[in-house]
Amino acid sequence: MEVVIAPGAELARIAADAIEALLRARPTAVLGLATGSSPLAVYDELARRHTEQGLSFARARAFMLDEYVGLPAEHPERYRNVIEKEIASRVDFAPGAVQGPDGLADDVIAACADYERAITDAGGVDLQILGIGTDGHVAFNEPGSSLASRTRIKTLTRQTREDNARFFDDDITQVPEHCLTQGLATIMAARHLVLLATGRGKAEAVHQLVEGPVSAMWPATVLQHHPHVTVLVDDAAASRLQLADYYRETYAAKPDWQHL
Repeated sequence: MEVVIAPGAELARIAADAIEALLRARPTAVLGLATGSSPLAVYDELARRHTEQGLSFARARAFMLDEYVGLPAEHPERYRNVIEKEIASRVDFAPGAVQGPDGLADDVIAACADYERAITDAGGVDLQILGIGTDGHVAFNEPGSSLASRTRIKTLTRQTREDNARFFDDDITQVPEHCLTQGLATIMAARHLVLLATGRGKAEAVHQLVEGPVSAMWPATVLQHHPHVTVLVDDAAASRLQLADYYRETYAAKPDWQHL
């Protein structure tokens, strides 16, 4: 696990660099897209590079991490619409290249199995963007989630719904109680995981992720078992890291040839 501590704008550039390098080396790469606040600056930077530098997504595919259950297709906070607004419509993904779990399916169990199959049929995710919740969840794998879980329906914790109420006029009653989410084992199958976290509110979760024991109580800690994880955090999110100075020294001394 590589930990990079830098200002927020620099973190977005670093993440975008990794995605650009992947796309230029392998134009047919499969990306994993996350919602929430953490990836927005990355999507802005990728859209800028597409417009100004010709970075193309035309042959790439992408899979979303999760989706609310039951939100109408036109709802602005439906994650498929969020991803369309924040990144898909701003670059040149081909029609149908971005897929997400079907939160409106009549048979959610079958929909989850279909989604797992679609990721596998695409060859798996090459680079997965992640955020982390204040309680350590990744995607919507809440505390207590099986570390071997696959795409499934989950009930959101009150903490998660409170955190997400800001997207629903600060009204928790508007936040759905259920979601479809990639499982922890699904996420762990991606070849490169890039997790972004900013702000002091994420500090304890980042501390547990990087330096705590692996535990279902802090689902993100399973990432410690992944062979290629990059954790991008600002000073505030890094404020609880006991080895923060070492992480800074390690990144500063990184050989030029060694990329993320």
